[in-house]
Amino acid sequence: MRGASSYEKTKMTDQEVRDEGKESEGNPEVKRKIRSTQLQRLRQRLQQAVPKSTVVITNPTHYAVALAYDSQRDNAPRIMARGCDLIAHEIRMLAVANAIPIYEAPVLARAIYHSGKVGREIHPGLYMAVAIVLSYVHQLKSFQVGVGAAPVPVYEFDIPTELIFKE
Repeated sequence: MRGASSYEKTKMTDQEVRDEGKESEGNPEVKRKIRSTQLQRLRQRLQQAVPKSTVVITNPTHYAVALAYDSQRDNAPRIMARGCDLIAHEIRMLAVANAIPIYEAPVLARAIYHSGKVGREIHPGLYMAVAIVLSYVHQLKSFQVGVGAAPVPVYEFDIPTELIFKE
């Protein structure tokens, strides 16, 4: 057998391939630690924001948005927290733990999630739909203390087509 071909000479060892992957993509342990820290900070923000919310609007499993509205102070409802999948689940669990009403409105939850950011007011095109939800929450609280009749939830909302998110 003659000398090694030029291909054999330039071929990387398994360890060299792993080292190059770490260099180009980042060390997996460092990336895992960063993600863990980010998730911990997000959970802390959720634990502070959700209890201050007026209502949590959900798509039953995938999306959740926590809104706060004080008619004396705010011009429009603000997004306190928003999330999908695991974060949405955490928002719902915090809402239950803090007795924040949860309103199931899939199209509205997705519209708010995709059109707004945390800390900002909701999109003006969603004012009427969110006003209906807030009215329901107000009626529900009155009913729970023995004033007025049980409210009837609304499930069909007039949402502008440009704000409807289709999966």
